[in-house]
Amino acid sequence: MEGKEEHVPLKKRKVEQDFTEKDFAEKLQSFRGFQTVKVLRESNANKCLFLHGKLNGQDAVVLLEKSPFDKEKVDELMNENTSLVETLKNDIYSTYTAFPEKSLNAVKATLIHPATPKHITKYTDQEAFVVHETEDIYQSVTLPYIESQAFSIQWVYNILEKKTESDRIVYEDDSPEVGFILLPDMKWDRKDIDALYLQAVVHKHGVKSLRDLDQSYLPLLRNILTKGEAAIKNKYGIPRSKLKVYIHYQPSYYHFHVHFTHVKLENPGFEADRAHLLSDVIENIEMKSDFYQHKTLTYKVREQDKLYQALKEYGYFEKEDNKS
Repeated sequence: MEGKEEHVPLKKRKVEQDFTEKDFAEKLQSFRGFQTVKVLRESNANKCLFLHGKLNGQDAVVLLEKSPFDKEKVDELMNENTSLVETLKNDIYSTYTAFPEKSLNAVKATLIHPATPKHITKYTDQEAFVVHETEDIYQSVTLPYIESQAFSIQWVYNILEKKTESDRIVYEDDSPEVGFILLPDMKWDRKDIDALYLQAVVHKHGVKSLRDLDQSYLPLLRNILTKGEAAIKNKYGIPRSKLKVYIHYQPSYYHFHVHFTHVKLENPGFEADRAHLLSDVIENIEMKSDFYQHKTLTYKVREQDKLYQALKEYGYFEKEDNKS
């Protein structure tokens, strides 16, 4: 299941129509017919590449990501079937480019098809800017921006209504007020436990983000934290001391959700300017019900984000950059 960027978040499951499971029955067997238009972005640190292309005459965005090593297959890698080309040698140290067997050289491919201009813009390399969002900025710029945009979250409702991905559900509390569905984020291969990444998506509609939370939502937040951690321990054997549980602001999509990741996972979505620990959120609201209605929240925006444009038109960046 978005976080940044940039691994592949749950939000990449977005669809623009009300699909059913039958609509997802046809699966690609290859990228035959795919035409690359442009490399949108690359990340050497995360070993991934974002592409814009055409598939069946429609726009597509593809994320290509090197798969992690399988510790169970290390002996298959370290044998005569892996050829080596030396690239550097210095005394006892040497480096090589290794060419393992095809079965050990998988690349994870995530496809968004058909992709909208929003998808293409989102995954294009852009300049980033830091925003210190005060209560006034939220009310004057951010909230009107959210309310004016046609964000399609039908894909979220498809999951909640079990029209899609029902076989991936790890746990569900079906209460309309405090319930949620817990399922794996798409960037987790469900094999490497140290890379565990799940999202809890709430059943309750109308909760957009961290800014909406107050004392009335404490039962929901506590329920997600307690039952989410318990479900992960029951399913994967991972105790709460090995979990990071947090909320993004700004979120990737405006239907409230919570991220559960393994403490070992190095995830850009856990950066200080985006992640808010759920336990801290609960404690802050317990101390002051309207804490997040008044708190200045810091996050990044990118130059092609519509929120960036709204902030720029408001004069936010000019005022910030002229501060002494």
